[in-house]
Amino acid sequence: MIEQGHKLPAAILSELTPEGIENHQVSELFAGKKVILFAVPGAFTPTCSEAHLPGYVVLADKFKAKGVDIIACVSVNDAFVMKAWGEAHNASELMMLADGDGSFTKQLGLQMDTAGFGGLRSQRYAMIIEDGVVTQLNIEAPKAFSVSNAEVLLAAL
Repeated sequence: MIEQGHKLPAAILSELTPEGIENHQVSELFAGKKVILFAVPGAFTPTCSEAHLPGYVVLADKFKAKGVDIIACVSVNDAFVMKAWGEAHNASELMMLADGDGSFTKQLGLQMDTAGFGGLRSQRYAMIIEDGVVTQLNIEAPKAFSVSNAEVLLAAL
């Protein structure tokens, strides 16, 4: 499993832009940048939509004021779903990244099997990344939402 001090794995995350689907190499996307990356089990799900994503949307300016270059949300969903979810929550200041096949999540070792609910999904977590290296990693216990929220990560900066 990924730990603080580890470099992020080589992986591709997708984003739906006005030009179409853009595939981002994680190592290039986060190179030389301070990044907040948080993961949710699924777009449009209750805790993710009511608390997790909205917290980062509301505090985006405060993160940027602390030197954060990118605030990114990732989920094991497709790029179309991530874009629609971001638009539904006015997340224009965030990158809504899709891990469509869950390969990034599996490389991090942060996958979970929700069986009939949705299959392979990501655990809920948030991390601070500096130049591709994880400097803070907060992984939620199952069914919890206390260490990956925007307020906790903002305080960690």
